[in-house]
Amino acid sequence: MRRKLLVGGALTLVVLVLLVVGGYYLMNSRTYQLAGRLVDRVDTSEKVVALTLDDGPTGKTAEVLKVLADAGIPATFYLNGRDLAANPEAGRAIAQAGHEIGNHTYSHRRMVLVSSGTVRDEVAGTDAEIAKTGYQGPITFRPPYGKKLWGLPKYLSDHDRTTVMWDVEPDSGKVASAAEIVAETVGKVRPGSIVLLHVMSDQGASSLAAIPRIVAELRAQGYSFVTVSKLIS
Repeated sequence: MRRKLLVGGALTLVVLVLLVVGGYYLMNSRTYQLAGRLVDRVDTSEKVVALTLDDGPTGKTAEVLKVLADAGIPATFYLNGRDLAANPEAGRAIAQAGHEIGNHTYSHRRMVLVSSGTVRDEVAGTDAEIAKTGYQGPITFRPPYGKKLWGLPKYLSDHDRTTVMWDVEPDSGKVASAAEIVAETVGKVRPGSIVLLHVMSDQGASSLAAIPRIVAELRAQGYSFVTVSKLIS
């Protein structure tokens, strides 16, 4: 009997460890989720790339838009509802400049162990703020920190929403110079890549400064820049 209890306990422990480890990798996966459509890049031979900019809008928006205008490229902005509510003019400026706007939740919280009501409020509340900008294009979704388990993907699947991740992230989780960001981006981009940059805060100055050089170097290689919705259509 004691041996059976020990074996049973060991098996239970193994199952729990597998569930925890599996849940961790699933939560952080850039390429897979349990429900709905997830895109981290598009399998294509065409030299196209989508530049995506997370967070905000903030007081840096006008500077970001000028850099993009000078480079002559479109971007897809994944914006937070609370920041749109706090900076409505910035949101309208992004829409008026012809860029794409995506949903990055209302409060930028990790959307992992949250209720279905919280998921609904975070997504729908941001949709409402995006609508106020005048933007009328498709609205894809990007989870903060790229984290998700079941509730968020299920909600997005039920509402026919695409989760957009990325395959190039040269400024995530580290401090990098503009030159380092350029080198990593250009070195890792493939046809159909989705690049993630953070440019809306003071800490994003290097990323913003890197954009013109990224554009110039990739264009020299024959790449063109498109919005996420065009890339994945």
